[in-house]
Amino acid sequence: EPFSGRFRERVQEGAGHVGILPAEGRRCRFPAGAPCRGVWQCRAMPTPFEEAVARVRAGGDHHAEAAALVAQMTIDERLGCLDGDTPFWPGLIDMTAGGYYRHPWPAAHVERLGVPGIDFADGPRGCVVGDATAFPVSMARGASFDPDLETRIGDAIGAELRASGATYTGAVCMNLLRHSAWGRAQETYGEDPHHVGVMASAFVAGLQRHVMACMKHFALNSMENARFTVDVTADERALHEVYLPHFERVAAAGVASVMSAYNSVNGEWCGENAHLLTEILRDEWGWDGFVTSDFIFGLRDPIASVTAGLDIEMPFRQQRAMALTEAVADGALAQADVDRSVERIVATLLRFSTVFELQPPADVVGCDAHRALAREAAAASTVVLR
Repeated sequence: EPFSGRFRERVQEGAGHVGILPAEGRRCRFPAGAPCRGVWQCRAMPTPFEEAVARVRAGGDHHAEAAALVAQMTIDERLGCLDGDTPFWPGLIDMTAGGYYRHPWPAAHVERLGVPGIDFADGPRGCVVGDATAFPVSMARGASFDPDLETRIGDAIGAELRASGATYTGAVCMNLLRHSAWGRAQETYGEDPHHVGVMASAFVAGLQRHVMACMKHFALNSMENARFTVDVTADERALHEVYLPHFERVAAAGVASVMSAYNSVNGEWCGENAHLLTEILRDEWGWDGFVTSDFIFGLRDPIASVTAGLDIEMPFRQQRAMALTEAVADGALAQADVDRSVERIVATLLRFSTVFELQPPADVVGCDAHRALAREAAAASTVVLR
């Protein structure tokens, strides 16, 4: 039976373990590895991930500790971190039957080493899992022009996400509204990159008290009915002055993750666009985190996506599961590129380790305080034109 956290009182019947302390605090009279009976407070041996967390908190470098953990992984465990943990067909059936709203979606779990991975749930207007509080949409909240209120909303949504089992969320949608047919216009804050960046940064600050957040969709995803086919052409000035400043602001604010977009930019699909995912995001901005694909159709070339800087294909074991083992074996994909992505994932998990240790009680979901906050936000978002 697995432990829940580092300590747990339980009836231990015939299973040996290390370091048992009786409930009243005296040393156990049974030697390590011997069976004991009764109710004990059992101290689980720390996992390699927990040991790495302790060293990071003591001042160790999270990337060095991540690299050491990656070195302990088998090649199958490393490749398993680069896509969702759910097999494709069972996952697709579950998702289309409503699973998207019933549970988070896992990826990058390595149980042998205690690496907790990510558990994704969406939520621009509130946690999508279960009967969570429904907040006004981001477009409405943008009309409040109140970053402090947005941080409070992020804190509430983050708490409900974590209470629902999520550790990672795609709640931060921040594309600029540029096309009248963009069906997800309500999920962003507006048309101005400064405004969007300020509001999204405030939202992230609240969310990341409880979960890791990803900003999406990177980049230039401003059309719905052609998002899987459109190639957006933009020169460097347009990119850096209009379409990317809000992403740069949120990256500088410490967002844990980025989700790439479905569309292509200047002839390269965003899920395998090295200029966006590596040259701008990491080399130019110095951002530290991991990149996930948009769901199911977020990448076209599983090998090119790894080398370009996309770390996790979401949400299923899909294209990469079919291609990467052979690609590494025959040299089409360097193991160093695989290790680089896994290190970025694990390093981020180490930085956000408190996410996995703290979980609000279930009754925070839809609680009176959050419903009152939703009403406050609705009132603050109302704009009267004369």
